[in-house]
Amino acid sequence: MRRLVEDGVRRHVYPGATWAVGDAQGILDLGAAGTLSLQRCAARTRPATRYDVASLTKILATWTAVGALWDRGRIDLEAPLGGYWPRAAGYPVGNLTARELLSHTAGLPLRAQLKHRYGTDPAAVRSGILTEAVRRPPGEAVEYTDRAAMILGFLTEDLTGRRLDAQAGPLWRALGLTATGYGPLSPAARAGCAPTELDPETGLRPRGSVHDYSARILGASCGSAGVFSHAPDLGRFLRHLLAGGTDGAHPGVSPAWTRLSLQVHTGGLTPARGLLWHPAPGTSPERDDVWAHYGFTGTGIWLSPRLGRWAVLLTNKIYYSRERRPLTEIRDAFRELVFC
Repeated sequence: MRRLVEDGVRRHVYPGATWAVGDAQGILDLGAAGTLSLQRCAARTRPATRYDVASLTKILATWTAVGALWDRGRIDLEAPLGGYWPRAAGYPVGNLTARELLSHTAGLPLRAQLKHRYGTDPAAVRSGILTEAVRRPPGEAVEYTDRAAMILGFLTEDLTGRRLDAQAGPLWRALGLTATGYGPLSPAARAGCAPTELDPETGLRPRGSVHDYSARILGASCGSAGVFSHAPDLGRFLRHLLAGGTDGAHPGVSPAWTRLSLQVHTGGLTPARGLLWHPAPGTSPERDDVWAHYGFTGTGIWLSPRLGRWAVLLTNKIYYSRERRPLTEIRDAFRELVFC
């Protein structure tokens, strides 16, 4: 595993990476390779290096917040949103269901493009997302889009009266996640954070400031991106899911919610999807039961209740380029080492 990850550093897939593998009892392997950046005298990557985890926010914050409300009967996966969410009533989004959003079958526009569509005022962006028309009938196709997680985040905020970070924060603290939270990070924490893609407007690489532009606008109310974390914290989170809520139980990650989410909810449509989770590429939910979620910056998590194992691989792949294939090859090989 170390040779695989270090090979990615040598091939310039990413400057550095961290990983963790474990089971319901704890961590079985933890490591780091490379450096935070290519700058002269750049610090070595350590297991405690923080990364902009990008779309892993969908799992860490949005999925847990929706699950907490589902556990309490506040969210009905099958009912149109407009029936219990007044803000959505009368708009196309009000006819969608939470299950359609969670499984990426809602027919939403594919690209957020918030700045170009709605400007940079958070209230205007929120209004624009909730009132825009769908692009196709719900249930017709599986199409991954950040909008689904944004809408789900807005839903949980309106139902609870609390911002998304305020909903997820108590869960993270209860599980002992000490380095997980929405950015921007404090000046002290930024020094130990992996930088991301060069920003053409500033000529700088964000470090401790979120890479995703939607999250820059919406801040800690963004359900699709914005969270920073490190491998040990993500391992604690995944361990809790395998342990069935026995260590620091919280309704947001109840065993029932985890079991329901790690099932195919897209019928015969492809690609198959669970509830925000998806079967790991190259695996079958019936045969291997390995579920995954990835982040645009180069992050990934895997979970297999049947095999009793979880894994984390964090990189700042976006430091070099947006090309997907080199990291995809490493992710696939990493998953095979862990779960096969």
